[in-house]
Amino acid sequence: MPRLFTAIQLPPMARTQLSLIRSEIGGARWMPADNLHLTLRFFGDVSDAIADEIAGHLDAIEAAPLSLTIEGTGAFGGTGERVLYAAVIETPELAALQRAHDRIARAVGLGAPEHAFKPHVTLARARHPRASQVARFLAETGGLKIPAFTVSEFVLLSSRPGRGGGPYALELAVPLA
Repeated sequence: MPRLFTAIQLPPMARTQLSLIRSEIGGARWMPADNLHLTLRFFGDVSDAIADEIAGHLDAIEAAPLSLTIEGTGAFGGTGERVLYAAVIETPELAALQRAHDRIARAVGLGAPEHAFKPHVTLARARHPRASQVARFLAETGGLKIPAFTVSEFVLLSSRPGRGGGPYALELAVPLA
C-alpha cells in the first residue's frame, strides 16, 4: 500500500540555499536538500488500485508552467512537534494547480485535506524545541528570499510510512504545458 503525495520539486539552486539556513535547534530533524519540495496534496496510504486511479487523473491535468518565489520562514505546531518551513508565495496559478489535486482526491473517494493549503517547504521537524531557539531561527531567517523560478512539472511521490521525511520515490512526473 503506497503512501502518496504530489509535489513540486525545487531546482538545485533553491535546495542549496534552503539547506544553508539550518540552525542549532534541539531535537530538530533537518530535511536533506534532495528531499526539499512543495507538497501540493497528500493522499496518504492508498491501495494499488487507488494509486493507479490517482496517476491516471494526474496525467490529465492541463496547466501552464508557473513561477514560484520562496520568501520568509515560519513554524507550524504547538509545544510538541513543530515544523519549521520556508514560505512560498501563493499565486493564482499555484492555487489553481493545488485545487486540481484536491478534486482528484475527491474523485477517487478520499476526504478533504486535514488543513487548508498553505504553500511551504518543510525544512525541519523538531520535537519539543526550545521556544527561544525557534524564535532565534525565525528572526535570523525571516528575511529569506529566493528569486523566482519556473516550475515546468509536478510529480507524484511515494514515501515510507512513519513521521515524515524521505527517502521519496518518483512514481510519475507530469509536465506543465
